[in-house]
Amino acid sequence: MGLSTTDLGTGKAGLPKTISPGNHELKINNIKLEEFRFINGAYHIILDVETKPIEGFEGFFRDKDDESKGRYEGQIGRLKASQYAFADGQTKSGVKIERNRSILIFLQNLSNALGINDWFLEQDGSHETIEDFVKAFNESASYHDKFLEFCVGGKEYMSKSGYVNFDLHLPKAQNGKYAFGQLECGKTLIYDENNINHLKKLPVKEVETFGEETLSMNGSASSEDFSLD
Repeated sequence: MGLSTTDLGTGKAGLPKTISPGNHELKINNIKLEEFRFINGAYHIILDVETKPIEGFEGFFRDKDDESKGRYEGQIGRLKASQYAFADGQTKSGVKIERNRSILIFLQNLSNALGINDWFLEQDGSHETIEDFVKAFNESASYHDKFLEFCVGGKEYMSKSGYVNFDLHLPKAQNGKYAFGQLECGKTLIYDENNINHLKKLPVKEVETFGEETLSMNGSASSEDFSLD
């Protein structure tokens, strides 16, 4: 197959096809559990999100193996519910943490923001495992096409091609504000790139010096944390 010149990661006028850290209005296309291989039994919650449609924008194909399904109408992102995986354990002060309960608390608060709390309550006792619960959330909860306001944080990393990309996550709640909420609710965090909970930057690496000018490789191309009470 020859080199493609039509799907290089940018859309309208060089607009990236993926979101970056910041404040965004997003809908959730899918929710899934992803195993965290460094802790036995631990999971990340992954939200596949998308912005509102952008006029003249050409997004990624919805299915790279079946182009007949069309393209995304907005920018997309793969968003972790937390920087840290959900796992059984305990805090330094001895408070017990249960993986399943923590995941359910996150999904409960997400349901509240989406206005589908009735669905959440109806699931009481209906699912044997957390994997079954998340599957049911995707199959029967009416969350699709509902937009929320998100504060998206990220951790910079260097791609294999030498560009800075972001591992996206929802930042920790702070001062009565949270990582997501209903549009214009006033309770969503304002993104701050100088807040380490919002953005963890790569260290600047000086690679070459010409007189007084220095070149850097750090350039980029083109259960309280989730409470909404």
